[in-house]
Amino acid sequence: MSGIGYAEAWEQQTAFHKQLVEQKRAKTMDNGGVQPAEIATNKLLLCEHNPVFTLGKSGSMEHLLLSEAELALRNIEFFKINRGGDITYHGPGQITGYPIFDLDQLYTDVHRYIRDMEEVIIRTIAHWGIEGHRIEGYTGVWLKPVQGGQKNRKICAIGVHLSRWVTMHGFALNVNTDLDHFKYIIPCGIEDEDKTVTSMSAETGHVIEMEDVRKVLLDEFGAVYGITWL
Repeated sequence: MSGIGYAEAWEQQTAFHKQLVEQKRAKTMDNGGVQPAEIATNKLLLCEHNPVFTLGKSGSMEHLLLSEAELALRNIEFFKINRGGDITYHGPGQITGYPIFDLDQLYTDVHRYIRDMEEVIIRTIAHWGIEGHRIEGYTGVWLKPVQGGQKNRKICAIGVHLSRWVTMHGFALNVNTDLDHFKYIIPCGIEDEDKTVTSMSAETGHVIEMEDVRKVLLDEFGAVYGITWL
């Protein structure tokens, strides 16, 4: 799972998304249903990106704290994209996942889809003794303060986009991520004094094997969404 440029990964997931949507259109019957014998394949792309900031369609450019010249100096890319949410960082040591699922095969409920993705992450990090939870009104997976002065720490950001109930974009799980990159943005547009970001390695005190996390993610996605990978 070596580093991949954001544009290349976006192109790949867009191609898979388009393919799945076109399959649905071609196989839709007069009554609006999809023929069960012609179900398209759900996919999950797991990437480790080169350094990049991405800004969702509801985000603000004010949450990017670097100029174009400063981005170039630090060799960090920037993209405005069509997912929900605000600005976030992707880079080495982070697993960015792009589920391309046909929710007509699962359930047509966006909120449940996002809550289930949070559940996948909560189950995954539990394998390393990290207890994740949700904060009402804030998408993603967080860690609770465990001692005085500690903040709520976001370990995974989530932002999605749907077309004809086919999903794209997804989650960014900080495994061994260099958290200094988050100093150059207001992560997810959240300026609350009691909230910050963290990573699995920061919480455990040691480097985590990325491939081990990848394998657990695949298992937990299959278990939570009831998907069998081919």
